[in-house]
Amino acid sequence: MTSDSLRSALAELAEVAEDLDIDADTARNEGLHLAAALAEPAPGAFQDWASAQEIPADATAFFAAAAKGRRYRVVPTPTLASLSGANADSYRNALAKVIQASCLLGTPNAQVAENASAALMAQAGTAPTPGGAPTQSAVPAQSPPGSTSMPGTNPFELPPQVQASADRLKAMEEFSKVGNQMFSGVLAQMQENQARLEAMRTQSFIPSFPTSPALPTGDAPNPGAAPVQEQAPVQAIQSPEQPGAEQPEPEEEPRSVEELLAELDELTGLDEVKSEIRRQAAILKVQAKRADAGLKVPTITRHLVFVGNPGTGKTTVARLVSGIYKALGLLSKGQLVEVDRSELVAGYLGQTATKTSEVAASAIGGVLFIDEAYSLSGDQYGEESINTLVKEMEDNRDDLVVIVAGYPGPMKTFIAENPGLASRFRTTMQFANYTDEQLTQIFTTMVANSDYDLADGCLDAFADMLSRQLRDETFGNGRYCRNVLEAAIGHQAWRLRDETAPTVELLRTLLPEDLYGDEVASPGDELIRGDVQSSTGGGDDDEDGNPDSRSASPTPAADEEQQ
Repeated sequence: MTSDSLRSALAELAEVAEDLDIDADTARNEGLHLAAALAEPAPGAFQDWASAQEIPADATAFFAAAAKGRRYRVVPTPTLASLSGANADSYRNALAKVIQASCLLGTPNAQVAENASAALMAQAGTAPTPGGAPTQSAVPAQSPPGSTSMPGTNPFELPPQVQASADRLKAMEEFSKVGNQMFSGVLAQMQENQARLEAMRTQSFIPSFPTSPALPTGDAPNPGAAPVQEQAPVQAIQSPEQPGAEQPEPEEEPRSVEELLAELDELTGLDEVKSEIRRQAAILKVQAKRADAGLKVPTITRHLVFVGNPGTGKTTVARLVSGIYKALGLLSKGQLVEVDRSELVAGYLGQTATKTSEVAASAIGGVLFIDEAYSLSGDQYGEESINTLVKEMEDNRDDLVVIVAGYPGPMKTFIAENPGLASRFRTTMQFANYTDEQLTQIFTTMVANSDYDLADGCLDAFADMLSRQLRDETFGNGRYCRNVLEAAIGHQAWRLRDETAPTVELLRTLLPEDLYGDEVASPGDELIRGDVQSSTGGGDDDEDGNPDSRSASPTPAADEEQQ
């Protein structure tokens, strides 16, 4: 089990610390913080992380630990930094095993591997320097035999300071080799899974989207040939009637507040959120009329806090809010820019402010939606991003709205611990979990939008699956419905794999057995067995539980978090 691997690695780290006269609890906490920071992007990681400590699963504690350990991706841990020589090597190698175990928490993905690779370099002391200046070896070239030297010195003996640097360089090289060996198994398994999924997508029974024809390629230029003089390109003039003429895409017509509110009402559930959005729209509409009448308009903050578990519609509602604010004339563009910590924080102090400012600039005229905003707390890099964000909100208060979102508990702490945010985020909207009836409605809507039909017994099967799901903060709500549908599509495809000319009815119909997916027909089929995670990313409406008609063709992808 992955939790067993981390448990063993933490025990070894504590044992090494005790041998070095270091407090074992301090070392263990460093390992736990490091593991959480590396595995943070992996679905379900917090459960394995808690299991390794033999404590109840708590996402809040996991993310709090991750916030404390993120700096270890770029700098050595304090304990390692205080050691030198063989003692540092022993502790460094124990940390490497913690890093290796972290890669297996939850459902590993490429971001976890990237975090772990950066942490290995940081603990080895080989992290890139700011500005990209190349590092120079600390080992000077030795004098050749027969060369002269100062009296009383050995030309082949390095001074103590240089010898220490040479020993450290050698240790870093050995540590890098160990790290590479540790990652080989994890990365190989991830690549194998990815290859299997890609093979499933390209099977003849899964429709593929048309791609643009390849451009013709000419002969490669001869390196020894004389340079060819460039000529100005001749622009072909095509009339609109010509088949090959490219027509500009028509701009989407502006939508009224009433149309957007009607779309909001069509969403399943979210009654309290709908009422609050309508109240906000009414307040802002009246304030605009007061301004037109020349009356004083009190400053009312438009920034919002969305709290709720995954898949409860936060991203969907954020997109509608941006449209409503634009329709009211409060925003000039109405675009939604969705980001998380990784898109706001850089690896070095000073760079984070620039990165956050660039993101804020891209959202001017619309809404900046920060998912899992509480992950910005806990270290100096996140604090730098928060301070920059507060400044951008103030400088662009007339044409920028910021929405922060995440789990209820961590978000409450996040706002309370940052006074600059508390005064700007006065409105909090609670996104409740969906009921069974609402989840069934979401599921059937997704099925219809994806051009599938449910056979008799499918809704009973879905209700049975729901009854066996743990309804804690890890439950995916609307995302769970998407996962079940994508898994069923994969099972149906496997069931029809030998059909040479399946009818449209066969291609459209999902059976109860497709939802359950109890039978594994061949090695590798376990990749599409059970619930799977949408491959469309966290920003798509369909993952929030309310289907988006622009994304009606789900793609199966592995997800162990919901199993």
